[in-house]
Amino acid sequence: MEPSQRPGTAAVAADLAAPGATILLVDDDPLILRSVGYLLRQEGYRVVPAATGAEALAAARHARPDVVLLDVALPDLSGVEVCRRLRRETAVPIIMLTARRAEADKIVGLDAGADDYVTKPVGAGELAARVRAALRRARQTAGASPPPERLVAGEVTVDVAAHRVYVRGQELALSPREFALLHLLVAYAGRVLQRQFIFEQVWGPDFYGDQSALDVYIYQLRRKIERDPAHPTLIETVRGIGYRFAVPRTESCHG
Repeated sequence: MEPSQRPGTAAVAADLAAPGATILLVDDDPLILRSVGYLLRQEGYRVVPAATGAEALAAARHARPDVVLLDVALPDLSGVEVCRRLRRETAVPIIMLTARRAEADKIVGLDAGADDYVTKPVGAGELAARVRAALRRARQTAGASPPPERLVAGEVTVDVAAHRVYVRGQELALSPREFALLHLLVAYAGRVLQRQFIFEQVWGPDFYGDQSALDVYIYQLRRKIERDPAHPTLIETVRGIGYRFAVPRTESCHG
């Protein structure tokens, strides 16, 4: 990844998500730490490097980063385990970096609480755009006017105010991206949502990635909320268009 590949500084300056944020960059490859760190600093970020899982956890507690770029393969703790531990302590956006392309590897990372998953090698422009999108989503969430506090559709309750989901009375553990996706589906329950609309709402307009990411997240949600994930009755696939939450919403509470 060469610094010369980075997007124009004018575009970055116009993006309110870019300036001043702290990025925790975790990778045991010194070349990656140098090259990606250089790229991010050129974009105006403060970069905190870490080469091991233990260093990453300590740095996250001390530096309180705005985004974590986390390599899967680390010499002590795996990146997946680091992600799990971070997710117990913070909702910071976590972008996993890995050389593995198998869908099973992506599922493991997403299950651990990652918000995004990037397969190396990745272009500098794409990586910078993903960081900007993660920052923008986090800041929009923090500054947005309050949505309805609770949405109920059949057996699923999305407690927006508490950022919790209950299915058949049992609370589920969802990653921030899984929560955002389910929240969107339930908010538009009964309506077909086009794939592009879902990407824009959940991943942001700057998403530059594998379009199959949505299918992976849908698979994950079905595993967690459907009685029979192999024969889903809540989240329906509308072939060639997108997805629909099939059960109409029965309650929306604003407080």
